[in-house]
Amino acid sequence: MHKDPYIRVFCLIIMQEKLGTMSEINYFTPEGLEKLKDELAHLTTVERPAISKQIAEARDKGDLSENAEYAAAKEAQSMLELRISKLQDTISSARLIDETKLDNSKALIFSMVKLKNLKNGSTVCYKLVPENEANVRECKISVNSPIAKGILGKSAGEKVDIQVPAGMISFEIVEVSRENG
Repeated sequence: MHKDPYIRVFCLIIMQEKLGTMSEINYFTPEGLEKLKDELAHLTTVERPAISKQIAEARDKGDLSENAEYAAAKEAQSMLELRISKLQDTISSARLIDETKLDNSKALIFSMVKLKNLKNGSTVCYKLVPENEANVRECKISVNSPIAKGILGKSAGEKVDIQVPAGMISFEIVEVSRENG
């Protein structure tokens, strides 16, 4: 990044404009969309005023050309505004998925899938979720992940070979279910 905070802000705006033109539809559960809306509200009602206050305090300290606090606050503001803009874009292109209309017998988005590793016999259970809701600690994997791509559309009893970064793994789909269905 450039040393001049105004040039950094300009570069961030250019990056934002380029990212903004690639807006795509994002699929969410009601809970996932609500989480994004809550984050946006926090950023606009708490974080934005706090950074504005920091900028005002730094401005009051004198010469802006040599004021590191002012430059840091302006950079933090530009990063915050970029995050706010990105969230607004994501929310505006969000679509809710009605899980009640999905086939419960196949591994689809929002399915709970129990897999058995055919090499070592271990089993694992994953929930297939949109990329923006993935969380491996909660056993929620993105439908764009190699494992999810390998099991999407498959039913219990089917065997699949999935290419993962560690190599080829053979699984049997033991069970497909829905939490709410």
